[in-house]
Amino acid sequence: MQTILSIAIIITLLTSVFIIIKFGNLKLKGPNPVPIVTFIAILFTSGLDVGLIMFPLTEFAIYNENTEYQFTNPLAIEFGFWGFLVWGFYFLTTFYFCAIEPKLKLFEIPLIKLINTLIIVSTCAFTGYLFFSYLPDYINNISEFNRYSVLGIVIFLAVLSSTKLHYIKLLSVCSTLLFLILLSSFWINSNIDTKEAIETTSLLVGYFENLHRFISPITNYHAFYLFWWFAWSIMIGQFVARFVNGVKTWQLLVALLTLPSIPIAVWFSILYYYHTNAIIISDLMSISMLIVGIIFVINSLDSLIRLYTENYNLTFKKLGAKKYILINFSILYGLVLMYQMTPFKIEWVGLTVIGLYSLVYFLIMVKRKSLK
Repeated sequence: MQTILSIAIIITLLTSVFIIIKFGNLKLKGPNPVPIVTFIAILFTSGLDVGLIMFPLTEFAIYNENTEYQFTNPLAIEFGFWGFLVWGFYFLTTFYFCAIEPKLKLFEIPLIKLINTLIIVSTCAFTGYLFFSYLPDYINNISEFNRYSVLGIVIFLAVLSSTKLHYIKLLSVCSTLLFLILLSSFWINSNIDTKEAIETTSLLVGYFENLHRFISPITNYHAFYLFWWFAWSIMIGQFVARFVNGVKTWQLLVALLTLPSIPIAVWFSILYYYHTNAIIISDLMSISMLIVGIIFVINSLDSLIRLYTENYNLTFKKLGAKKYILINFSILYGLVLMYQMTPFKIEWVGLTVIGLYSLVYFLIMVKRKSLK
């Protein structure tokens, strides 16, 4: 399975290089263009979830102890799992849905539409399931009733937000601002001086020095992350492509690789400083992390709900408020609960996405004359 994953990553990277060489100056524009700041906010919050906020503090120690990660420092490893190169997956799919899909309409083919919709629904529900599974780690001594209640509230708000693109865009911008406020508060609370900040952040160089190591799975856990990025790649590209506002292809690549990675790098550096200096995180700060993380989950879910409902025209406008909310809430809440009783893994979704990539690549070659 990891061999398939490695081959898929190499092919996507080579494809991205080909796109830049051949279409680097092509201007891309979606049907609902927004300013670049809003676009990055939508991409950042739709393509990430609570894991970005909460996972690093639990993972630094693992990376420090595991021999497979000893070629660099834990901060560089964590950044490699979340930043820079992996956003290239989103570049590839965003370019496709801006420049190629309008001409070929491959995702209107019934089989591809069905597979894509199932991927979206299963990943959407898996995101909720992952959040539900880790809730006891985020909230100490949470009762089962409250755990199920929090899940229900999150899904309900996500369904509500998905009813209008305006809500999704507004929530994306607001959650990005809240994340920056959270980041600033952690920075101030750490009392880190300029020299320490530079020394800590400079550890990220370890990622770029070992960039080649992150192209293929380092461990099974790294493979999990890579499959996770693959699972999200098509649907996030499909969603955010509509907001692209006339940028050139090379500018889109630079934006996707760097702009989301900068706040990720700063956030991880601050958390790593907390980790290495054993700084205690207060209850208020923990609650703040959880709130921002929950909003990220809502942002992730609402964009995916919007996608799969539009695929089969089960929209808010067609169904009406009551039916739309009831149907989508029931589907997602039910699937999240079902995942507790199944051995479902995100790796399976990632493999399915890789298979869909292969089918799309083949069809592009068959219909390449239509692109001229």
